[in-house]
Amino acid sequence: MTTPPRTPQDAVKAAGASTEAATRLLERVAARLGGRAAVSAVFGEPVVREDVTVIPVASARFGFGGGATQEDGDGKSNEGGGGGGGATARPLGFIEISKGTAVYRPIRPPWADAVIPVALLLAAVAAPRAARAFAGPGRRKI
Repeated sequence: MTTPPRTPQDAVKAAGASTEAATRLLERVAARLGGRAAVSAVFGEPVVREDVTVIPVASARFGFGGGATQEDGDGKSNEGGGGGGGATARPLGFIEISKGTAVYRPIRPPWADAVIPVALLLAAVAAPRAARAFAGPGRRKI
C-alpha cells in the first residue's frame, strides 16, 4: 500500500505515474497480440505436393483490454490496474491450386451433412399442415 500524497503536486505526480503505467501496460499487451495478428494466422504456409498447392485458411480473432484507477481523498489512496488479452483461431477450409486454377474448399462440421437434409425433410412435411392451419376452418370447402 502506498502513502497518501501530502500536497496537490504529489497527487498530480502520482496520478500521472499511474496513467503512464496503465498506458505502458496496454501498449505491451497490444504489441504482443498485434505481432501475432499476421496474415499467417489466417492463411497458413502453402503445402506443395507434385502439381498441387494447398493453402490452409482459418478465422482468427484477437482482443485485449486493460484499465487503471486511482482514488484520492479523505486521506485514502487506492490504486489499481490490470490488463489482458486473448486470441482464438479455427480452420475454415483450404485453397487448392492445381493446373493454374484455384478452388476454395470449405471444411464443414461432420454433423452438417446429416442435419441439413433432415431439416429440409421436416420442413417439407410440415409445410402442408402449416398452410392448412393458416387457412383456418372457415375457408375450407366441403
